[in-house]
Amino acid sequence: MKYSMNDLLSLAGYVIYSFQALLALFGVFLVILVFARIRQKRFRSLAQFNAFQDQIREAFSRKDIDGVRTICDTPQYWAKAVPQLMMLGIANLKLGLPKIRRLLAENFEREVIAELEYQMAWINTIIKTAPMLGLLGTVQGMIQAFGKIAAVSKETGTDPQMLANDISFALLTTAYGLMIAIPLVMCMAAIQVRIAKMQDNVQEGVGEFLEQLEASGKV
Repeated sequence: MKYSMNDLLSLAGYVIYSFQALLALFGVFLVILVFARIRQKRFRSLAQFNAFQDQIREAFSRKDIDGVRTICDTPQYWAKAVPQLMMLGIANLKLGLPKIRRLLAENFEREVIAELEYQMAWINTIIKTAPMLGLLGTVQGMIQAFGKIAAVSKETGTDPQMLANDISFALLTTAYGLMIAIPLVMCMAAIQVRIAKMQDNVQEGVGEFLEQLEASGKV
């Protein structure tokens, strides 16, 4: 069976629409995944973070390292980044303070930040790819439109209705690409703000934890 160029271009149109739909779904999935991961690792509010810090300070005031571990391991805290890092530090007291500090920084970067960056890299790829697919659809639609003009204008003149679908396809693919990319750009901005807040919490919480650990004489 032989296919003409117009047949192949029409088939490619369905492929472009399909890929744009897949990109949109994958983008939404990744955004939900990243937001869920950040929500799991950071404190919901400053009040919750301060309440946790107050409990840790109280335990350290009694030089109760086991009490600090118990607080960090409670259901409301155990999945958060700061309590996890504190438990890791307590589990490695024999290393000494400088090595504990380096261990916690490396663990946070590797286990939390790096994972988020991998997923954000895919979101950025979708942001760049979706408009490019739209541009490809625009080029394809214009090729089909000009092909029809060349085929019929010599004999019967150009019928605008014959070009409407091709021009509509050219514009729609561009619009769909932008409709995918623009919300993802806004989501990425929101994600970066939340990651920055989480990093601030980790820096403050772990920094104070190490100071209290040193003051307790346990390292």
